[in-house]
Amino acid sequence: MYIEEKSESYYALTNEKTIDAVIEELMTEYGTELTSLAFSYVKDAAQAKDIVQMVFISCYQNLHKFRGESSVKTWLYRITINQCKDYLKSSYFRRIFPFAKQEKEDHTEINPEVNLLHKDRETRVKRIVLSLSPKYKEIIFLYYYKDFSVEEISAILKISANTVKTRLTRGRERLKKLLEEEGYEWEDI
Repeated sequence: MYIEEKSESYYALTNEKTIDAVIEELMTEYGTELTSLAFSYVKDAAQAKDIVQMVFISCYQNLHKFRGESSVKTWLYRITINQCKDYLKSSYFRRIFPFAKQEKEDHTEINPEVNLLHKDRETRVKRIVLSLSPKYKEIIFLYYYKDFSVEEISAILKISANTVKTRLTRGRERLKKLLEEEGYEWEDI
């Protein structure tokens, strides 16, 4: 799909398409990923969906400003992260949700025992990852769960590639320690 090209701009995105069609295509392509990203920050499924709606409203309003200096995916991730951080900084969030709740995910497996063990382990590992400080959690999440490269993470978070590498190394060290405390054997990543 041509939307993934690195040198795209507003004009390339809307070539022979209306803005509504482009936004609909972006929502279909990235909606689930962005909701997952937002959930990793706010830990509330309904709020994550609301944030993603705001992301696409912002995208609709600002698509004409997109210059193509990064991929559309990177741009949408950056908007989502900013929306999540704004939400978490808001006084509403601090007053109403002092302890964010984590929602369970459904996995379908043939064997219920295997499914239960897998869900339990995955939930525990996610809980450990989410317990990391935000600067390490977002790097670990983007690198391992969303498969972004160091350069892409650098563009999304607007920090240097060396800072990403440093945070990734330190995040791994903290994650290793926490996983070992929970009884997991550490496998070098």
